[in-house]
Amino acid sequence: MGLRTPLYDSHLATGARMVDFGGWDMPLHYGSQIEEHHQVRREAGIFDVSHMGVVDITGADATAFLQYLLANDVGRLQAPGRALYTAMLNPDGGILDDLIVYRLADGYRLVVNAGTRQRDLEWVRGQAAGRQVEVTERRELAMIAVQGPLARARCASVMTDAQAALAERLEPFHGQAEGDWFIACTGYTGEDGLEIMLPAAEAAAFWNALQDAGCKPCGLGARDTLRLEAGLNLYGADIDEQTSPLAANMAWTIAWEPETRDFIGRQALERQRQAGDLPRQVGLVLEQRAVLRSGQKVMIDDREGVITSGSFSPTLGCSIALARVPRNTGDSARVDIRGKWLDVQVIRPGFVRNGRKLF
Repeated sequence: MGLRTPLYDSHLATGARMVDFGGWDMPLHYGSQIEEHHQVRREAGIFDVSHMGVVDITGADATAFLQYLLANDVGRLQAPGRALYTAMLNPDGGILDDLIVYRLADGYRLVVNAGTRQRDLEWVRGQAAGRQVEVTERRELAMIAVQGPLARARCASVMTDAQAALAERLEPFHGQAEGDWFIACTGYTGEDGLEIMLPAAEAAAFWNALQDAGCKPCGLGARDTLRLEAGLNLYGADIDEQTSPLAANMAWTIAWEPETRDFIGRQALERQRQAGDLPRQVGLVLEQRAVLRSGQKVMIDDREGVITSGSFSPTLGCSIALARVPRNTGDSARVDIRGKWLDVQVIRPGFVRNGRKLF
C-alpha cells in the first residue's frame, strides 16, 4: 500500500485505475486517457496533485538563503503574489529538482516534485542549518490543478466571491492567499488554469463541486501527454541529478546576474557554459505510423543522441518526443524504432500551447 492523498476515496468512487507513482497511490486514468487529454485541451480537467510537496520558507534570512539554494533569483520576485520556475542544483550543476517558488507576504512557498519530496526536504533543511530560516512542510494541504480554456470560469462558479474574483484576475505565474486557500495561475499542461492549495479536509467537497460544474477528473496518463505536448520536462525522465540545466532547455531559468550572487552549482555551470560542449534538448516529430519512446537512439549523421520521453500526441495525431542530441544538430534526424530507422523533424521543445500547434 502506498501513500494516499485526501482524494483517494474520491478517485475510487469515480472508477479510477490506481497505480504507484513515487510511492503514492495515484489515478492513471478514469476510463480513457485520450478523452481526458482532449477534455483539458477543449474545456477543463481536474488533477489531484496533492502528492506534490509544499514547503514554506520564512525567517530573516529567507531571501538570501533561497538566492543561494536556487539557480534562479528570488530577488526578482519584488512583491508578494509573484512566482518563478527554477532548478535546485547540486555542486556539480546537476538538477536535484525543478520547482516553482511563490513570494508570500512573510516569506516564500516552494512546490516540489512528489518523487523527490523527501530528499528535497532533507536537502533544504541541511542547507538551512545555521541560518535564520524556518522550513515548514505543509502536509495539511491538498492541491488540485484545474486546467483548460474553461478552467477559470468553471472554477470560479463553485468558489466564494472573493476566491472567484482572485481566480479570474490572476496573471500567469502569480499566486495569492485567500483565507486558508492559496490560488495560483500555474500548471503543467500548456493550457490556462489554476493550481489551488487548500485544507485537506475541504478537498473532496471542492473536487466534487468542480465535477458538478463540468470539470472532468484526469489522471497521470493525460497529465504526461499534455506536458509532453507543451515541451515540459518530467523529473526522472528528461532531467535528473546527472543533468545540467544547460542541456535540458533550462538555461533561461539560471540568473547569472548579479555576478556577485553565489548559488549552489554556479561554478560548475560557469565551466560548462565556457566549454560549450554539452548536448541540447530538442523536440522530435514523427509523421510515420510509429511511436517515439524513451530510450530510443537518435542519429544525426554519425553522431548519436537519445529520446528522454516520447508518446503519441492526441492533439496532433502523430508521435512526438523530447531528446538530448549533439549541440549543433540541425532540423532533421533519424530514430531507431525496432531496428528500422525513421526520419524525424527536429524542432525547438514545445509542440502545443493553448490548444494550438507551435511548429
